[in-house]
Formats: sequence, structure tokens, C-alpha cells
Amino acid sequence: MVRKLRHTEIGDIPVDWKLQTFDETFRVLSNNTLSRENLNNRSGAVRNIHYGDILTKFPEVLDCNEEEIPYVNDLSLLSSSTQLLQEGDIVIADTAEDETVGKVTEVQNLGDSKLVAGLHTIPCRVKKGDFAPGWLGYYMNSNLFHNQILPYITGIKVSSISKGAISETLILVPPFDEQEKIVQSLNEVQLLMTAETKVVNKMKFVKNGCLSKMFPKNDATVPEMRLPGFTDTWEQRKLGDYCDMYNGDRSSKYPNAQDMVAEGIPFINAGDLENGHVNLTTCNKISREKYDDLGGAKLQIGDIVYCLRGTLGKNAYIDNFPEGTVASSLVAIRPKNIDGRYLFHVLNSDIEYSQRVVHDEGAAQPNLSAKSVSGFMIPIPHIDEQKKVSKYFDNLDYLITLHQRKCDKYLSIKKGMMSDLLTGKIRLV
Repeated sequence: MVRKLRHTEIGDIPVDWKLQTFDETFRVLSNNTLSRENLNNRSGAVRNIHYGDILTKFPEVLDCNEEEIPYVNDLSLLSSSTQLLQEGDIVIADTAEDETVGKVTEVQNLGDSKLVAGLHTIPCRVKKGDFAPGWLGYYMNSNLFHNQILPYITGIKVSSISKGAISETLILVPPFDEQEKIVQSLNEVQLLMTAETKVVNKMKFVKNGCLSKMFPKNDATVPEMRLPGFTDTWEQRKLGDYCDMYNGDRSSKYPNAQDMVAEGIPFINAGDLENGHVNLTTCNKISREKYDDLGGAKLQIGDIVYCLRGTLGKNAYIDNFPEGTVASSLVAIRPKNIDGRYLFHVLNSDIEYSQRVVHDEGAAQPNLSAKSVSGFMIPIPHIDEQKKVSKYFDNLDYLITLHQRKCDKYLSIKKGMMSDLLTGKIRLV
């Protein structure tokens, strides 16, 4: 049956869907202000929802049987005013570093366990309205609701919202049976995404374990775990013995905003390094003429770009474009007489990290020099073993990427469904 739409402050919605304000819908509960150091992931009598977990980890609907929610170390730290959460309560993160502020998680499957809301949260309990489990979690994380919050965000370096400021935002209340159908549809996609996320996390855990065990530790000459067919001892050599290092041009020719063009040669900054690759869609471009005029790093396939300032050690292997150059915060590492992919994996292991923190020369901002990086000691097996080790980790990375793409696909599907279902563009009646 086709039902008419009506226009409201949040756009067109079906005529049989109700609207009520945030203040009409919720009673705000008391939270606590415990920091991370007051929490643990092992055991305790009361669990605590930290705002950072809402922003980065928890889904729209928090399954308390499945998600890892930290425990309060010492119950005496909880004030007497802190209220225990109940099934169906929602918890809003009221602080973030960006416009993700206002992200919500809805408490479900709490059972007999005790749960409280922590630092920088606004816990709420429904006082008016009939809501299907999960509806508020999905709706309040949709653009339909979050766009209402944007005008009330305050702060420059840190973004915040207050319960008073959002009191007049609008909560959408479809018929209960329609809410149930919408939530069921979104839950099905969420389950697929959760399953893939678990696979990704498990494979990353396996990879980190292998990175720890497949390179020799301290003064050892062989690794704890080794691929079959190899018995030779490993050497410890300086990175500079096996690489050439190229800084970006730091002279008066250094590219500025006027040198950037829509289409051209990549000019790479640290922010363009994502998951071991250069994101060509985000990086700036310079003209051929400007590129030819620059000295310093001239990238080629097989180079590794490495961050010297800010996010130290962040790096990417160049395999998706033939030429480019780097900003002053990066250095280009060109492998010689060493397998480049093997070196890339070493630079993403604890071997690199343990030396990076020692050589950090920065005060206000983390800082390394190309010279100090060239002095890093790295384990060197026979070239044949290097290639086998790099292939092993490349295969792990391929599988992680494959499953991550599935996660991203399900996330895209869910966002599209939320846009259509939560606005009534598609009706499940």
C-alpha cells in the first residue's frame, strides 16, 4: 500500500510516523567521570561505557553479551549518584575530536550484569514513546538525527555537545511493527559485517604474532618461528647499508598551494599514507614542470616512503604509481640488495618501533632524521628467505584486505539501507 509523505523540519516522512523532541522522549541519567586508567578488560562487578569506545568500537546497538566492555577497577570511585543502565537505554558520546561527536549506542542483552555510563557521555532512558529494541540506536546514528546535532557542536580542538543544546532535536517514531521490521533488516547486515570484522581482527592478531616471532629478537641469530627449508644464521646490519635515502626538496623550490594542480604528479604528505599504501585520491598533485624543477626524492616503483615527523614510522610501499615526490615530513627509502617487500614488513614490526622511540629527536613534536633512520639495525637473512618471508606476510595482508573490503561493502549497504528505511523512502509494511 502506498502511503503519503508529509514535510517536517527533518524532511519528508510518512504521514503515519510521529515526531517528538529529545526532551519529550528521554530522561537524562547520571554518569561518572572515570578515565581509562580506572578501567580494565579482565574482571569486575560493574562494567563501564567509555565515550572513546562509543566513538571507535561499539556499534549502534550494543550487545552486552558479545562486546568487550571494560570493568571498573574500584567501585568506591563511583559516586552515589551514578545510575545503573537498563535494557533499551541509550548512551551518547558528548565529546570527540571531530563531528563524530553525538554518536550513540543502545544497550541490549544486558541480562543481570551491571553497567554504567562513563566519562563524556550522556546516558538517557525513554520516558515517552514505544520503541522496538534497536530502533533508537540506528535512528540516532543516522544522518537524519546527526545532522540536527551539527549546529549545536561547540569547541575548536575538541568538539562537544550538551544535553540542553540538543533538547529540541527530533526523534522519529514509526509504528512499532514497522520499527521491528526495519531493525531486523539492519541487524541482518550488521551480523554479516560483525562476522567479517571478527575475521579481520583475528587475522591481524595472527599477523602481529608472526611479526613478533619470525624475526630474531635481541642478539639472537635465528627467529623463534621459521619457514621450512632454511637453516642459515641471520645478520644484523644497518638499514643504510641496504638502502638509499632521499629527502624531499626543502629549498626555496618547495611546492606551495599555488603549485597544486587538479591532475598531475603525486606530492605525498603523511596524511596520504593509509594501510601501507598511498591514497592517490587524497594526495596533492604538482605539474610536470614543477616536478622536473625539484631536487630530492623522485619516487619509483618499489620505494618505501617513511614518516619522519608527526606520526613517526608511518609508511607505505610504492606499487600503484610510477613517479612522485614527498613532502618535507617524509623520506623516500630505496632498497638495494634486499627484498623491498621484506624490508617493508620489517619496518612495520617491533624491530622498527623499538628503535624509533629511542631515536625520536623531537620535543614538542615527534621527529626523526633520515640519518638516524639509516642507522636502524635490521635482521638480514639470505635473499631467498627474505622473499619467502615477504611472500608469507603479503599473503596475510591480501587476506586481511579481502575481508576488510567485505566489511566496507556491508557498511556501505547498511548506510544505504539506513538512509532509505529510516526516512520512509522504502516501507517494510
